[in-house]
Amino acid sequence: MLTITSAADATDGISATEIHLGQACATKGPAKALGRGMRCGLEVYFQHVNEHGGIDGRQIKLTTINDGYEPAKSEMATRMLIEKKDIFLMIGGVGTPTAKVTVPVCEGHQVPFIAPFTGAEFLRNPYRRYVVNLRGSYFQEMELLAEYLVDKQGLKRIACFYQNDGYGHAGLAGIVQALKRRDMELIGTGTYERNTVAIATGLNDIAQQQPDAVVMVGANLPCAMFIKQAKKHSEFDKTLFCNISFVGTEALLAKLGEAGEGCIVSQVVPFPWNRSIPVVNEFQKAMQQAGRSEEIGFVSLEGYLAGKLFHEVVKRVDGQLTRESFLDAVDASGAIDLGGITVTFGSTDHQGMDEVFLTQFRNGQVVRLEN
Repeated sequence: MLTITSAADATDGISATEIHLGQACATKGPAKALGRGMRCGLEVYFQHVNEHGGIDGRQIKLTTINDGYEPAKSEMATRMLIEKKDIFLMIGGVGTPTAKVTVPVCEGHQVPFIAPFTGAEFLRNPYRRYVVNLRGSYFQEMELLAEYLVDKQGLKRIACFYQNDGYGHAGLAGIVQALKRRDMELIGTGTYERNTVAIATGLNDIAQQQPDAVVMVGANLPCAMFIKQAKKHSEFDKTLFCNISFVGTEALLAKLGEAGEGCIVSQVVPFPWNRSIPVVNEFQKAMQQAGRSEEIGFVSLEGYLAGKLFHEVVKRVDGQLTRESFLDAVDASGAIDLGGITVTFGSTDHQGMDEVFLTQFRNGQVVRLEN
């Protein structure tokens, strides 16, 4: 049975009235759609829990600090949340380059780092006790894209446009490995720098190769600009443009408009409009009740699921709730049903979900791509 300490002997981040969680993510700047989406889903789930009595009578409080999707700012924000704000754990961070500097901070303070919005492999292998992933990996997303492009569509000339940092390199490694398993190599690459839209050089580098498909590992604005510019050049007349989940599906579609027709995005959470899945139906209702229906999408659903994962793990804590007992509960949880979506953890497995599927932009809408 779960017990929470009294105010007199409260554990880190837990007081007589609340459980305090921290989030460092971009709420301003080019990557703001991702940070705001994750924060939205978390806030809506926690609001629902708090309105029904909280956790053992304590309200869940979320403090979010903007890091602008910049590693140095993210490290400062994480230290502030842990050392000054006294949070229980970090949840819903956004980005690979930011996670590279914030995870060591969390590990150094023995603070759990939960459900980051990144599929980077270094958060999964080797196993890290203080990192708990909800979503599948970029390697899994890239494998599915390669399966669709090569095995099903028979495309031969695949290029990669990527952000020149840890995120881009993680995605690049994923598609390289997926193609290698098919005795293929990328025909070309192009890059741009994080938090910029300097895509011209990368576009020209790839255009020279006349690719059948371009797999993109970037943020929504530079990827949208790349696609729009590419469609003005004959070298890309028959090119299929593909993105992975981090791009932010709804933000990318909004920026592309008609130029988005046919673009593919891989996904790691359920289709947010499929109300036949109980947790998606629950999410839809909660978003409507919170007056945030316009923010329904893949990113906000991932934030909502992250909040629910935290809550479900807390329910499984035996005895006093501490950071270590929380992690012990993750290790011992096995399968957790979030409502038609099952996440599974083990003593050396801290990735809950493995499902990946593809979506496509058609007639201004996001639809599931049936293989």
